Amino acid sequence: MKAPPASLRRHLPLLLFLAIPWLGGRADAAEGNALDSSPAPSGGWVRMFNGENFDGWKSNGETPGSFTIEDGAIKTTNGRAHLFYIGPDGGASFRNFEFRARVKHMPGSNSGIYFHTAFQPSGWPGKGYECQINSTSHKDRRKTGSLYAVVDVLDASPAPDDEWFDCFIRVEGRHILIRINGKTTVDWTEPEDWDPATRLEGMPGRRLSEGTIALQTHDPDSTVYFKDLYIRPLP
Repeated sequence: MKAPPASLRRHLPLLLFLAIPWLGGRADAAEGNALDSSPAPSGGWVRMFNGENFDGWKSNGETPGSFTIEDGAIKTTNGRAHLFYIGPDGGASFRNFEFRARVKHMPGSNSGIYFHTAFQPSGWPGKGYECQINSTSHKDRRKTGSLYAVVDVLDASPAPDDEWFDCFIRVEGRHILIRINGKTTVDWTEPEDWDPATRLEGMPGRRLSEGTIALQTHDPDSTVYFKDLYIRPLP
């Protein structure tokens, strides 16, 4: 190959310097929605879990030992219990927000991420909605990415077992958006006349209001991991 002229060679470092930001921008654009579920500690995002202890969290202890920390991630297993985010001051509550996490479910495992919820000492949380986290091989037909019992992803999880995936939730006004690995699984607006007591079976508190985030341990045979948890309050 013929070498470029000497005049061009003198300007190559400058040309490369100018090209790098453009190339980076093109790479970002190619990723599209996947960027929405990539945790970032800047831009208003609040780190919820430090990877070392449960500061800012409160377990209801329904099944002792259901939440542990393993390799910087929250491990859920051993039986039904819920871990509620209370924040640094013990009173965390959100109305409009974006939430991001990395999640991994093992084969046959079920869990969930509740939002607009509140601490309760036992049972399935009665307040707020649940983003379902559920392996394809678990008997519950509602799979990962469902807005449980409202907008359901049936039979096949969009995320494979034993692999980390991105979970993104946004609540803005009456609108709920859920994405798994950048792909939208829920894009739903709560109707003005929404009455969960009549539209859902046994879930009268499944409505938008405000509240916190809770992670679920579902049953003794389920093992699910969470890490890189961030939340960003919205106006």
